[in-house]
Amino acid sequence: MLLAPRLAYFAGVARHEHVTRAAQEMGVPQSTLSRAVVRLERDLGVTLFARRGRTVSLTPAGRTLLTSVERALAEVERAAESVRADADPTGGKVAFGFLHTMGSETVPALLRAFRADHPKVRFTLVQNHGEAMLGGLRAGDLDLCLTSPVPDAPDLVARRLDEQRLRLVVPDDHRLAGRKRIKLAEAADDVFVTLEPGYGLRRITDDLCSRAGFTPKVAFEGEEAETLRGLVAAGLGVALLPPPAVARPGVVELTVTAPRAVREIGVAWLGGHPDTAPVAAFKKFLLSRRGHLLPADPQLPPTV
Repeated sequence: MLLAPRLAYFAGVARHEHVTRAAQEMGVPQSTLSRAVVRLERDLGVTLFARRGRTVSLTPAGRTLLTSVERALAEVERAAESVRADADPTGGKVAFGFLHTMGSETVPALLRAFRADHPKVRFTLVQNHGEAMLGGLRAGDLDLCLTSPVPDAPDLVARRLDEQRLRLVVPDDHRLAGRKRIKLAEAADDVFVTLEPGYGLRRITDDLCSRAGFTPKVAFEGEEAETLRGLVAAGLGVALLPPPAVARPGVVELTVTAPRAVREIGVAWLGGHPDTAPVAAFKKFLLSRRGHLLPADPQLPPTV
């Protein structure tokens, strides 16, 4: 810690082999530069320069130190350039997380709309379940995330943006397949395929079934909604899922009339942390889409 502030001065003198020229280039008084180098030598306990008037040359110890110092200073400069670039208002970077079920349609549409006005902003995209993304916010790996349920935690800020109807997905030869609307209690005797515990949609499924008066009998647990649709198509169970981006053969998707089967989608970020310009712009854009975040579901009537 004591050495670090003096290393740039040392490298400047080594580069010029002249204290006056190094001081002029670095914009510091010559006396300041000379004292810094002397203190560095004293702290290390070695002589770094052989002095001949104002001209200096590196000793063997100085050459050894310079090799590592130049690497360290270059790494610091690269890091500084990186964070400056990430914060640039026109071409900076946003680390954005979102649910797997939003990756095929919703997020690409959002990014296309945002980049119409911010064409050079770069994104690091992370798909994961809700708890993992909230962990990413807390660790500083994510700037923003779209998640469900909308989190309620003292260290996070969250805003509800939209809600999405959930459907009961059944095989096309299921006893309910000829229906358009059902009460969830009518599926109480079926086995379910669900996401694993820890996923927001799993918590919502368990809660909706509880409100319908039963505990779901879970046959398979997965990590991705379209895999669950495939399991349903194979006749291995039924599932509560958001609408698919593309209709899947082998299944029928039923509107659930009771209880009201929706999931809220929100945006979350870590409280108390200032935003870079690109993050602030994207956050403002997402909040402006409140109520219009998700594509319309043509199969279902509007929510009320």
